[in-house]
Amino acid sequence: MSAQPGAAPATSAPAARPTNRRRMVRRYLPPQHGAWAMLLLPFLVGVAVVGPRWLQLPLFGAWLAGYLLSYYVFQAIKSRRPRRFRAQLWVYALIAMPLALAVVVVRPAALWYAPAYAVLLAVNAWYAWRRRERALLNDLASVVQSCLLIFVVATAAGVSPEQVVPAFVAVLLYLVGTVCYVKTMIRERGSAAYLRLSISYHLVALVAATLLDVLLAPIFLVLLIRAWLLPGRRLRPAQVGAIEIFCSVLVFITLVLIS
Repeated sequence: MSAQPGAAPATSAPAARPTNRRRMVRRYLPPQHGAWAMLLLPFLVGVAVVGPRWLQLPLFGAWLAGYLLSYYVFQAIKSRRPRRFRAQLWVYALIAMPLALAVVVVRPAALWYAPAYAVLLAVNAWYAWRRRERALLNDLASVVQSCLLIFVVATAAGVSPEQVVPAFVAVLLYLVGTVCYVKTMIRERGSAAYLRLSISYHLVALVAATLLDVLLAPIFLVLLIRAWLLPGRRLRPAQVGAIEIFCSVLVFITLVLIS
C-alpha cells in the first residue's frame, strides 16, 4: 500500500519538538558541565555545617541565577556583541535580582562580601575581554567566588563566619587542586610543567588538610593519588567529569562527618 500524502506532517511535528527543546536548552544553559560541582559543593557544605534555614532557598536561587547571568555577561564581553545575549541577560537578571534582594533585606550583613565578589568578577571580565577565560588565574578567581559562598551561607543563617572557616579552607584546597588536575587531563595534557604543578600542589594540600583536621587526610591522599596516576591515562572529558563528581561527593561526605 502506498503511504498517505498527508501523514508526513503529523509525524514530523513531534520530532521537531525535541529539537526545539534542545535548542532552547542550549540557548539558556551554558555547556559548562564541570562548573555545576563547583557551584553546588560550597553551598551544600555550608548548609551541612550551619544547618538548614529558609533564607538559604532564595540564596541558592540567586546563586545559580547569578552564575548563569555572569556567564552570559562574559560571553557578551568576549564576543563584543551584547545584543546576541540580551534575552539570556534579561531572564537571569530578573530571576537573580529579587532573590538576592530578599537575602539582603533579611540579612544586610550579606553585603559584606560584595566587594570581594566585585573584584573577582572584574578579573573574570578582564580575561573574557582578552578571550583568555581558560587561563589559570581566571579559573582560580572563579574557585574563590564559589568558596566564599560558604561564608554567605553562614551569614544568611545568622551564624558567625568563623564557624565555617575550616570548611572554607578544605573546599578551597580541594577545588584549587581540581583546577590544576583537570588541566593536566584535558587542556594541558602532556605538559610536564602542569603535571609537576598539580602533584606539588596536592602534596601541599595534603599536608595543609591534615593540619586542619587529621580526618581530612584520607580523602586528600586519594586526591593526590588521582593527580599522580590518572594524567598518564587517556580518559574522555566525560570520564574526567564523572571522577570529579565522585571526588566531590567524597569531600562532601567527609566534611559532613567532621562537622
